[in-house]
Amino acid sequence: MIKPVLYTCARSRGLRASWAAEEAGVEVDLKILPFPPRYLAPEYLEINPLGTVPLLIDGESRLTESCAIAHYLATKDGFTDLAIAPGERDYAEYCDFTYHADATITFPQTVYMRFAIFEKEKGWAEAGEAYAKWFEKRLVKIEQRLESREFLCADRFTVADICIGYALILAQNVGLDDRVPDTLKAYRERLTGRDAYKRAFEREETGRKALES
Repeated sequence: MIKPVLYTCARSRGLRASWAAEEAGVEVDLKILPFPPRYLAPEYLEINPLGTVPLLIDGESRLTESCAIAHYLATKDGFTDLAIAPGERDYAEYCDFTYHADATITFPQTVYMRFAIFEKEKGWAEAGEAYAKWFEKRLVKIEQRLESREFLCADRFTVADICIGYALILAQNVGLDDRVPDTLKAYRERLTGRDAYKRAFEREETGRKALES
């Protein structure tokens, strides 16, 4: 069988996809691109005109949303414990937190990165700070959910944890970790201590280093 192909950049949102693949035991052909690929790997635009990562190609299927890819990999051959099926306890919450991860938590981080890191010389620091505050305030829903839980849904690790977990990992990488409460830092530590996460991270780093050599 032809393996799904996953195009991504190391430490990008595509980490959700490579992590989910490791957790689900799905073998993917991992293609690490330089960041940003639209400028440093222009040939990638022929494959994905958006120029964004991740991109998963599985036969005729093409997915470009990291949370959707994570869910797809966890369910492509049938529902696994990584996903919650309709009718199962916390199905609604599973859907909600999986979408919440990108739409509400990662979004302000990416805008902050643009204003406060990538284009800070344009004098947009104040706008970047506003999005940093937005990110911080939106963490309250996750913090409250985890007050009496180890994981977000159904008392087990799921794709929702992968998707939210990546947002907390990103905060650590872009200078927003002082806005993350200690309880969520402890949650992140539990997630990144998983063997599947370590394998995914190492695969991406190996690919990144190969590009630099």
